[in-house]
Amino acid sequence: MPSAQLRNVTSYWRDPRIPGLSLLRADFTDHEYRPHVHSEMVVAITESGGAIITSRGVEAEARPDRLFVLSPGEVQSARMGRSRRWVYRSFYFGEDALEDICRGLGIAKRPSFSSSVIDDTGLITGFRSLHSALEQRGDSCEIREGLIQVFARMFQRANTAAPSTDACPDDRARFRKVAEFVRAHRLDELHLEELAALADLTVFQLIRLFKRMAGQTPHAYLVQLRLDEARRHLRDGMPIAEAAMAAGFYDQSALTNHFRRSYGITPGQYALAVRR
Repeated sequence: MPSAQLRNVTSYWRDPRIPGLSLLRADFTDHEYRPHVHSEMVVAITESGGAIITSRGVEAEARPDRLFVLSPGEVQSARMGRSRRWVYRSFYFGEDALEDICRGLGIAKRPSFSSSVIDDTGLITGFRSLHSALEQRGDSCEIREGLIQVFARMFQRANTAAPSTDACPDDRARFRKVAEFVRAHRLDELHLEELAALADLTVFQLIRLFKRMAGQTPHAYLVQLRLDEARRHLRDGMPIAEAAMAAGFYDQSALTNHFRRSYGITPGQYALAVRR
């Protein structure tokens, strides 16, 4: 448990890559939120412990297996309840962020939720991973994909106008066009909106297209191309840091992280083996 001097610890920031999005990470032992409202949509994930949250006049327990979604302008309050500690992460999606997400999904109407509590392990995992990636200043393309996918699932849970996932007759041609562009520009900074426009699709439809045709998201497809490039440079004896930059990665650390996630070894281990 945190010391008395640090019993309530918070970190709050805005991500400049997503206009209208703010984030909070909190570790409380005795904090109480008085009744208040936010102009943003609040999405909160409890990591450990819990609290009692009141919204719409109904009390519900915040805990790790529950996601809380609170609409803009909705009166809310929270207290510790039985728990002696509450560690949680929350998103604050302003109007700009919500409009951008709806455009990416290709829907015009924002959903309303019949309950503030959503019991969905996949959603909880998705939002937690997304929050951590934003905190660590992760890859913009990967974050964008995660954002669109968790909101697609959440909007479908709300039984609202969900984005279409149906396959189209010209999927193969669309995929080939975008895939060829990605291969040609694999060393450049690519944006999902740019790729979606090439195929005349929404960002969500583009992600689904790549999953159907390649078994990967556009970002994963791009990373694999860059890993192939990096391995070629390593086989040619190029130093790891130089190979990372030459393959389109931000730095050696980014290459190492993706290399380990994909192959279970580091670039150094790979280089040593192939040079032998």
